[in-house]
Amino acid sequence: MVTLPLRAFAAGVAVPAEVTSATSRTWTADDDDGHPKRKLKFRTVWISDTHLGTSGCNGDLLLDFLKSIQPETLYLVGDIIDGWRLKRGWYWPPRHNDIVRRVLKLANKGVRVVYVPGNHDEVLRDYTGLSFGGVEVVSEAIHTTADGRRLLVLHGDEFDGVVLYAKWLAFLGDYAYAALLKLNVGFNVVRRRFGLPYWSLSAHVKKKVKNAVSFISRFEEAVAHAAIERGVDGVVCGHIHSAEIRQFGGVTYYNDGDWVESCTTLVEHTDGRMEIIDWAKRTAARRAGAEASEPELELV
Repeated sequence: MVTLPLRAFAAGVAVPAEVTSATSRTWTADDDDGHPKRKLKFRTVWISDTHLGTSGCNGDLLLDFLKSIQPETLYLVGDIIDGWRLKRGWYWPPRHNDIVRRVLKLANKGVRVVYVPGNHDEVLRDYTGLSFGGVEVVSEAIHTTADGRRLLVLHGDEFDGVVLYAKWLAFLGDYAYAALLKLNVGFNVVRRRFGLPYWSLSAHVKKKVKNAVSFISRFEEAVAHAAIERGVDGVVCGHIHSAEIRQFGGVTYYNDGDWVESCTTLVEHTDGRMEIIDWAKRTAARRAGAEASEPELELV
């Protein structure tokens, strides 16, 4: 049962083997169900921790983002499908199918899609080196930016001591986190009724907990140290649901965040500049007619 969404990548769209880059296919403006839409152009996009298969996934915002972008490469940096939660109970709304189809559609249009499995979708680690529906599955990747920097791309759970050495504790923590996310969903239903934008209660609680803040700091240092040992210029990961760009000596640490709490993504512009985009805040600003206050993004 759990593998059904994972197999969707293989069954959803047939992609010619020769399609390997965004330049090999023509991108049409009339792209989304017959509705022309200008796209945000990025060289590279990283998303992780979408947790499809859970009620905590902000599927509407995620789909809106995926329909708004034209990247050359899209990295799925783990925990895209939450196999842990699906084992405990089946939850797969139509919106999650729409998201899988959208990813496959991007791949079919020539976007290079690279899937780096995490701990929640670890079943896919048995398929590294294979391609499903145009989606490459790899254990990790080295990405070279437009300005020549080499970035190690991995999910990051290998640096989480709880996941590595006390998996039962990780599952226990997952139950508590799931309960908080359910509360978060109800909290935002009430906010929407009052015309208020999305706001993550779970992220707020996590930031206020001293031990969580300390863990995030130690995690970032461990990942950055591994990047230094690997001789790369930076590292991109997910896992801890905390978007960040930090410098550790000569190495830059990037975390693309998540689509459960913060609804953030990491992007590389055509000149190699890196940026974290908070899609929830950007969407709220757009709806409030204040999009002009957002950082200018390249449209095509």
